[in-house]
Amino acid sequence: MRKFTIEDNHLIFPFNEPARDLSILNKPLKMHHADILDEVIGPTPAELAIESVHDLPDVAPEGGEIVVYRDNLYFDIEFFSEFFEQARSSRLPSRAVLPATDAAWVKYAVPLSRLAPVTDMHGRPLYYPLDLWYFPNGYVARPQWREVPVFSDCKEKGYYNVPDSMSNIKPSFEEGETRRDLDLTHLLTERSCLSIDSWVHVYFANVILGVFSRGSRFEEYLSQHNLFALRVLWRAILEQKQVLSCSKLVQIGEGTIIDPSAVILGPTTIGRGCYIGPGVVIDNSVIGDHVNIAQGCQLMLSVVGNNCFLPFRAALFMSALMEYTIVAQNTCVQMCVVGRNSFLGAGTTFTDFNLLPAPLRALDARGDLADTGQPVLGGCVGHNVRIGSGIVLMPARVIESDVILFASPERRVIAKNIRYEESDHHKVRASIAKLHKRRYPRIAESEEAFLEDWE
Repeated sequence: MRKFTIEDNHLIFPFNEPARDLSILNKPLKMHHADILDEVIGPTPAELAIESVHDLPDVAPEGGEIVVYRDNLYFDIEFFSEFFEQARSSRLPSRAVLPATDAAWVKYAVPLSRLAPVTDMHGRPLYYPLDLWYFPNGYVARPQWREVPVFSDCKEKGYYNVPDSMSNIKPSFEEGETRRDLDLTHLLTERSCLSIDSWVHVYFANVILGVFSRGSRFEEYLSQHNLFALRVLWRAILEQKQVLSCSKLVQIGEGTIIDPSAVILGPTTIGRGCYIGPGVVIDNSVIGDHVNIAQGCQLMLSVVGNNCFLPFRAALFMSALMEYTIVAQNTCVQMCVVGRNSFLGAGTTFTDFNLLPAPLRALDARGDLADTGQPVLGGCVGHNVRIGSGIVLMPARVIESDVILFASPERRVIAKNIRYEESDHHKVRASIAKLHKRRYPRIAESEEAFLEDWE
C-alpha cells in the first residue's frame, strides 16, 4: 500500500497559511492525516507530494494499492474507514463523493468551498466529488472510477434550552402550527469531512464536526450499550465522582495538576503538564499539553492548543485556540477561531449573534464575501496578532495575521475585516513599529491558482 498527497497551496485567510499547516483538534492537519492513514491502512513510506492525481503513472508506474488525497481535505477516522472499506471490498478504482441529499454536507461542507457538484439533466446537484481516491492496481483513467458516496448520518441537536423566539421553533403563518429553522441547533455527524477553503471550515472541523459531534457520538453509544454504561457508572462510584467526571470520560495526561474545586465534564481530553485552577469549569473540550487555565475560567465545546494561557475568568464557548495563544482575564470568546502565538487583551468580547436580520458572510475560497449559512457565528483572529483590552468584535469579522489593534474610541468596536495594512503598529514611530515582525505575509496568487481544476 502506498499513499500520495496532492499539495494544495491555497492560503487560508486570515492565517495566510495552507490548510495542511493549520491546527485541527490540536494537531496540524498534515499530522492528522498521517495518524489516521497509519491506523487504518498501516504505516506507509513517505512519498513526495504530487500536483495532480494524473501524475500517478509517472511516480508509481509499478501499480499496486494506492490511496491519494488532497492535503486541504479534513476527514476523521470514521469517514476515511467507511470510504476505504467500501472501496477496497469492491476492488475497483474509487473516488469519495458527498451526496447532495445529506443535510450536513450541504450545511457545512459546501458553502464557501471549491467543491463543484455533479448534476442531473435538470441541473440539480447529485453529489460533490472529493479529492480522495483508492486504486487497487495502480492508476486508471477517470471513466473507470467508481463513485463511493459517504453519508454523515447526522442528527439535529442543540446545546442548551433557549427561548422559542431564539431557537429553531418558530410560529408559522397557520394558527397553532410551528416551523423548524435550525437556528440554534446543529447537525452532528457520525462521520466528518470538509474541504478546508475558509476559516469557517476550520471552525466547523474543530467544533461542530469535532468536539460537538464527538460528544453526540458518545451519548449515542452510551444509550445503546448497557454494559458500557454500567462500566462508566461503576467507575464513577469507585472514584466517588459525578458520572460525567469519571476517568472513563475525562482523560488526563501525565503531570497535569487539577484543583479539587474544578469541574470537568466529559468527554474531555487534557494533555500533559497542564494546570487547571480553582473554580474552572470544562465541558466536552480538548486541552493540549502545558496549558495553564487559571481560576474561574469556563470552557465549553472548545479546543485549546499546546502552551496556551487563560488567566482568571476567561471564557471560551465553541471556540478553537491554536498553540501559544493567551486569552487574558474577563475575555469572552464565542464561536471563534484564534491562530497561534496571538494575544487577546483583558475584557475583549467576540460576539456571535447578529443583531440585524442580515446574513453572516465570510470570504470564500475565491476571496469573495459569501453567505456562511449560519445564523450565529463568531470571528477569526490570525497568527501573531495582538489585540488591546476592551475591544468588541462583531460577528463573522476577521483580523489578519500580524495585526496589532490598540483600544481607542475609533477601534473600540470592530465592525469590518482588518488587514495587515490597517494594523495600528504602522501609526507609531518606525523605530518601534519595526520591532513587530511580520511572520505570515500574503503570497500573491494568480486567478488560475484560485480556480484551478481539482481533477
